[in-house]
Amino acid sequence: IDLLRRALVPSPPIEASEGGYIAAGYDVALDDLRDAGAGGRRAIAALEAEFRQKTGITALKIRHNGVLGYHVEVPARSADALMKPDSGFTHRQTLAGVVRFNTPELHEVASKVAQAGAHALAAEAAHLEELTAAALASREAIAATADALARLDVASGLAERAVEGGWVRPEPVDHSCFDVTGGRHPVVEAAVARSGERFVANDCSLSESSRLWLVTGPNMGGKSTFLRQNALIAVLAQAGSYVPATHAKIGLVDRLFSRVGASDNLARGRSTFMVEMVETAAILAQATPRSFVILDEVGRGTSTYDGLAIAWAVVEAIHEDNRCRCLFATHYHELTRLAERCEALSLHHVRAREWKGELVLLHEVSEGPADRSYGLAVARLAGMPPATVARAKAVLAKLEAGRAKTGGLAAGLDDLPLFAAAAQIEEEQCDAIRAEVEKLDVDSLSPREALDALYKLKALAREG
Repeated sequence: IDLLRRALVPSPPIEASEGGYIAAGYDVALDDLRDAGAGGRRAIAALEAEFRQKTGITALKIRHNGVLGYHVEVPARSADALMKPDSGFTHRQTLAGVVRFNTPELHEVASKVAQAGAHALAAEAAHLEELTAAALASREAIAATADALARLDVASGLAERAVEGGWVRPEPVDHSCFDVTGGRHPVVEAAVARSGERFVANDCSLSESSRLWLVTGPNMGGKSTFLRQNALIAVLAQAGSYVPATHAKIGLVDRLFSRVGASDNLARGRSTFMVEMVETAAILAQATPRSFVILDEVGRGTSTYDGLAIAWAVVEAIHEDNRCRCLFATHYHELTRLAERCEALSLHHVRAREWKGELVLLHEVSEGPADRSYGLAVARLAGMPPATVARAKAVLAKLEAGRAKTGGLAAGLDDLPLFAAAAQIEEEQCDAIRAEVEKLDVDSLSPREALDALYKLKALAREG
């Protein structure tokens, strides 16, 4: 370390061919060569000033390139005086706008600069070989030190994060369980903290009697976050880290499988649904009772009946064949019927409430199935036009009624009036305005209060 610190400049260049990596003071002979080269460059600058004074050409310059080396360059309009035999200048090259010359004085100085530079590069190359050999001789010690520093870096980084985030040391056990209290997603938690919000922690308890959780609930409710945070907790625990929770007891995981998101691989002829099926097939083929699996919305990339059938079969396979710890998020509420025949399947949902027509997402995981998916409420929250939401509401009512009566998914849609949604919106708007008008005590209103009432009625009309 002392050798490298003395021999090398603080920030060595990437390319060794140009030199400049051996520190000043390490080799006196190299320093002398560098000084000779620097002195030669100063002599060239002095020579340029002398040539300008001698010829009277203020635009005269001494330049350097890889072909001619150092040379005198003047504008073409001033070159005639230097072309004379007694000028002391030797013509080298004529270009469109400039003419280049050489002189005995310049050649002598340039030779000294080139020799000093070449010798300096050779000396640096020799030192580089010596330093490389010294480093290779200590390669085992260097590798061991790097490994120790890497372990210290990872351990200290994880320890710092654990203190900052209030993480807890997980308890590893031999049997297959996953018992986490107050689990959190570290990345999402940090993101919501920047906006001044609080991350809602949730428990997760997977045991032999409830190793498969079926999680239902609305979009944006936190199902995917819940799945991923528990997978991250498993990874962190087995990496030797503290975990973002208040308590954690985790049985060893031989493999962690994740089927989340929507992506395609069109270059290989795989659609989004094909990628989903390939990944799900790999999970069913490889997961063992020691594995941990998260599955998010399996079957959503195809028709409703196809998707439901696939999701149903996957749940049964995970429960009966793989028998692994699994979190399965879905919008197919029909899957909750499997709890009656699968003894290790446990139903859970992310809580949500509708208040004054608005969806309130609580981000809490509770026992039991969700009553519905709140898809229309989420669409309204996303800014879907009111007429479109109302139309979807009417279509949903017909679909549910048709399925209840005949079992047909699209039964009863033919007689649905096309503009019923718009009419419903107008009627609701009129009802709201009518209610506000009925509240008014016209005889007791002051002029200012009457004007405020008009503004309020106008605002209600705009909202509709």
